[in-house]
Amino acid sequence: MPAAKKDKIAIWVITPNGIEIARQIAALLPDVDTHMSARLSEAAIEKLTFDKLSEEIVAKFNKYCGHIFIMSSGIVVRVIAPLIQNKTEDPAIVVIDDRGQHAISLLAGHLGGANALTLRVAEIIGARPVITTATDVNRRPAIDVLAKEKNMVIENPRAIKTVNMALLTDQKVYVHDRFALLQDEIPNAIQLTEEVLIKLDDHTAAIFVGDRQIELPSHVLILRPATLVAGIGCNRNTPMQEIKDLLDEVLKKNNLAGACLNRIATIDLKADEPGMVELAKDLNLPIEFFNREELNSVKDIQTPSTMVEKHVGVKSVCEAAAILASRTGTLLVPKQTTPNVTVAIARNAFIS
Repeated sequence: MPAAKKDKIAIWVITPNGIEIARQIAALLPDVDTHMSARLSEAAIEKLTFDKLSEEIVAKFNKYCGHIFIMSSGIVVRVIAPLIQNKTEDPAIVVIDDRGQHAISLLAGHLGGANALTLRVAEIIGARPVITTATDVNRRPAIDVLAKEKNMVIENPRAIKTVNMALLTDQKVYVHDRFALLQDEIPNAIQLTEEVLIKLDDHTAAIFVGDRQIELPSHVLILRPATLVAGIGCNRNTPMQEIKDLLDEVLKKNNLAGACLNRIATIDLKADEPGMVELAKDLNLPIEFFNREELNSVKDIQTPSTMVEKHVGVKSVCEAAAILASRTGTLLVPKQTTPNVTVAIARNAFIS
């Protein structure tokens, strides 16, 4: 059986009527796996079958970005209830009745994309979409949706409720957003400095957008934009953990949020370096590689290395790679070193 992929959607069918509905959806949605009960006669021609739904869902729940269940909502609730974690991690759950009359967004409507998936599926099969999230039914912006659209990580999801309630009831929302990423997106927004934001009372709707680590009250929603790039150099066969340890130390020492990293960068000679490849996989970040000519084109290197130039042919790997990957942004942290690793941090040019 082929392995399920995180960017795929699973359709689950347990009745004969569900078969045709599933096929209509699969014909128009990309990257869909249809899982069919082995009790159905048509299941003999399907690659993905199951004997017991609950056991199969336990094994596959977090291997898909979304699940479409063609069955009663009661069955679905009982099956998925023990598997639910939180709104930043749960996959989208959409339920369709056995006649295809209603498509219900059941879980992870905003961040998981269940509301959008519900609307798409309803359009495909001619069903009535059922969406119950308050901001959607009242046609108000939702901060978790805005964060997702702006590619920002939500650091403390529990604070979402306070902000969304303020948006729903036309209350003021206090914001510190030095990069103006939410500019004109939030009605009744009042811009504040960090110092004032820290002193707000516990019931105030407030948002901090930034890549700096600062002490904030728990009710302040912290959004982390993808603003930072880590340029990294290392000796051959340096273990991944050793590279990661220095990266974590540099970020912590300089009060920068690791959630704001959008990529790591290095010289193309390290394209097959196991520690670097493993690090990118561990952090779930892309690696960008630069050749000698590109790295040497960077003029403002703060800490050039004659040793690296002698052996590799470039004056700098980590600083130059960070600057190039940030599209000539701002070098926030110059080269930091251990015997085997170098790390530099830059901020993207579009928000520097």
